[in-house]
Amino acid sequence: MAEVDRPQIDTSKPSIARVYDAFVGGKDNFEVDRQVLRQIQEIAPEAIEVGRLCRAWLIRVVRFMAGGAGIDQFLDLGSGLPTAENTHQAAQRLNSEAKVVYVDNDPSVAAHGRALLEENDYTHFVMGDLRDPAAILSDPAVTKHLDLSRPVGLIQCNTLHHVTDEENPGQIMQSYVDALAPGSYIAISHLHNPADGSYSAELAVESEARFNEMMGSCFYRRREEIAELFRGLEMIEPGLAYLFDWWPDGPLLTEPSAASHNLLGGVARKR
Repeated sequence: MAEVDRPQIDTSKPSIARVYDAFVGGKDNFEVDRQVLRQIQEIAPEAIEVGRLCRAWLIRVVRFMAGGAGIDQFLDLGSGLPTAENTHQAAQRLNSEAKVVYVDNDPSVAAHGRALLEENDYTHFVMGDLRDPAAILSDPAVTKHLDLSRPVGLIQCNTLHHVTDEENPGQIMQSYVDALAPGSYIAISHLHNPADGSYSAELAVESEARFNEMMGSCFYRRREEIAELFRGLEMIEPGLAYLFDWWPDGPLLTEPSAASHNLLGGVARKR
């Protein structure tokens, strides 16, 4: 198996991957990352709950793809740090030979990539930037382990809201979609600003400002902007929805928090 270079990890600055790890209750983060979480919790006390909501949505999406959709190879972009349940575990629980390639440009994630490589022969890691589709899709690890002439499950879970408008997330997605075989599935979750004067809209504006102040680019986009990321694709029911409404495992026993209305997700199929 390919080796993963040991990167230098800067613990003096927050890392997007490590901050997300703190949000979902992980242990691979530092005090500087937890400070970001506490700042967001001042605005949205439900931040950890929302982080876990995102992970639960991802696992449901992967189960759908690996199950009824019959997808047996996955490209997880901006995958972040391993947590209790990951794409490869969810997929391989349904198909033990499902192949998963994780991609991330964070040195903290790359350091954990070695463990993923050692876990089984069907799980691999690529150090790369999702904003460069051509480089990702031509990476030797991607071309070796994924057959792009066959359907792929492509995942962008909480990644594209870190891509600026100038970097053109819509064009980035179009480049990936163009390279995928018909029958491929694309999953995207994204921070949402309803821009309707509601408390959720105010929360989006405040949270975006805090994120950008502490750790760089983060953009809450409107529904129509997020929908545009699926341009030309066939949306799977229930379409672009709040994560808690996307095929939940059971009935909602509590009222969703205001912060949980700041995330939309969906799955689409390339015809």
